[in-house]
Amino acid sequence: MDEINHNILYRPNLGDKKLALLLDPEKADLSALPITEECHPDYIFVGGSTGGDTTPFVRALKEKLSIVNCQLSIILFPGSAAQFTPEADAILYLSLLSGDNPEYLVGQQVKSARRIHASSVEVIPTAYILIDGGVETSTMRVTGTKPLNPSTAEGVQTIIDTCIAAELMGKKAIYLEAGSGAKTPVSPDIIREVRKNTSLTLIVGGGIRTPEAMNAAYSAGADIVVIGNHFELHPEDLKSFCRNIEISKSRDLEISKSQNLETDERFMRLALCEAEKALAADEIPIGCVIVSQGQIIGRGHNLTETLSDVTAHAEIQAITAATQTLGGKYLPDATLYVTVEPCPMCAGAIGWSQISRIVFGAPDPKRGYRTYAPRVFHPKATVTAGVLEDECRTLMQEFFKSKRS
Repeated sequence: MDEINHNILYRPNLGDKKLALLLDPEKADLSALPITEECHPDYIFVGGSTGGDTTPFVRALKEKLSIVNCQLSIILFPGSAAQFTPEADAILYLSLLSGDNPEYLVGQQVKSARRIHASSVEVIPTAYILIDGGVETSTMRVTGTKPLNPSTAEGVQTIIDTCIAAELMGKKAIYLEAGSGAKTPVSPDIIREVRKNTSLTLIVGGGIRTPEAMNAAYSAGADIVVIGNHFELHPEDLKSFCRNIEISKSRDLEISKSQNLETDERFMRLALCEAEKALAADEIPIGCVIVSQGQIIGRGHNLTETLSDVTAHAEIQAITAATQTLGGKYLPDATLYVTVEPCPMCAGAIGWSQISRIVFGAPDPKRGYRTYAPRVFHPKATVTAGVLEDECRTLMQEFFKSKRS
């Protein structure tokens, strides 16, 4: 899986809120864009309901970002096939599921398919769902469709059912759109219900004008908030929005720290269950589980004797299982729990897979990675040692004691 796809499709952990700046090439003034290396959104979406080739705009935008030494992913948010450019990093491959116009359900996608397929642009299949924000939007006029009504119980159910259908159809993200200049943004109640009923990445935009409205969307379950029209009118506000997100991240990080110990112990006990399986097979009792978004995506235990393979360590088994689960070789949003400090071989595999957090139980001063290769993990990876250390150590000691008796 490509980098942008992974960052967007695997929902951010607590404290990792994402902000996208939407730029319409027909309206945006790049000279007034207050993006700096210290203050910037996470993504830039480029597109609009009307307009053609976005190549000149994307090239100018890349030059602007280069001047301010800011590396951001440029993601197309196209209103038509004509807006595609291979200069972008990725594209939200939008299908307007809230309307019944076949041209925007699949017609424009067919017209752009060959060019996209021949490019290196990452594709993110996205369900685009218009929610009534109190004004007629350009998308409504261009597509000849009506938004879904969030003000009645029947309308809310239709919104939820449409989002469920999107997931069943294989979409990877849902974009709830109130529309440019909407009087009211998508309500937190709607976001919360969609979040409760689907597991896709949830993008929310339209009518968000204050940090409070942005935070309400995040709190309800939005993964990415998109703001365009407000920043076109008030580019100076970008700094306050970005600062607000950083403050919110810091607050959430403190909350997560208090929750981490309980979570770490829970998953380490599952790693111990894997170690018990190794013990039952007369293997050195080391177990491992890999977790992403609160779910186990890979697990394993020592199988060196069973497979007559010196590389069949618990971590290697778990990494292989996790990459098969996700369909890619990198695991940047995962946490690895292992009952004993990884050896240099396993630590190398953990580093190559870009696992962002490693949690181990008992230290291994003789064969552990810290003795031989203390800097082997990814530079941004964090390590937590000593979780359920006594239980992990006791299991190892009892195994080797039985071998000596």
